[in-house]
Amino acid sequence: MNTAQRFQDKIVLVTGAAQGIGRGVARGVAAEGGKVVLVDRADFVAEVAQEIAHEVAADGRTAGFVADLETYEGAHAAMAFAAETFGGIDIVVNNASAISLTNTQMTEMKRFDLMHQINTRGTFMVSKYAIPFLEKAENPHILMLSPPLDMSMRWFAPHLAYSIAKYGMSL
Repeated sequence: MNTAQRFQDKIVLVTGAAQGIGRGVARGVAAEGGKVVLVDRADFVAEVAQEIAHEVAADGRTAGFVADLETYEGAHAAMAFAAETFGGIDIVVNNASAISLTNTQMTEMKRFDLMHQINTRGTFMVSKYAIPFLEKAENPHILMLSPPLDMSMRWFAPHLAYSIAKYGMSL
């Protein structure tokens, strides 16, 4: 298989795609022939989708969608947008994440709640609402950009709240 077209005819939805790893994943999918929906709460995600299309000559194969993945409406709307824009979903990449590398004493409960709402609940909700679309795909996948389940103290002692939220994604 020509790796330059590894995602040819595949529709990939990437959460947390406006910057960082999510943007890189979206760019890679587009560069390898896929259609990609970039989902993020950042209001500039549509511009990022256009930039990627321009960078990798993927005109008409990228689309940005602003959604709050903490809510049913946001997760459901992202799936509907992908299906309406490109005709379905083949792959979901759960990348959206809130981060706070603070120790237990310094972690505010508001930040703890946000990490669990986005990292664990948001990932579950996106995956759940993607299933009806993925069932129609030839080779569906849901990928989590989260750590392996390593229960070593080194992952919990410095930032317990964040590790629990990220491990929730892994589970």
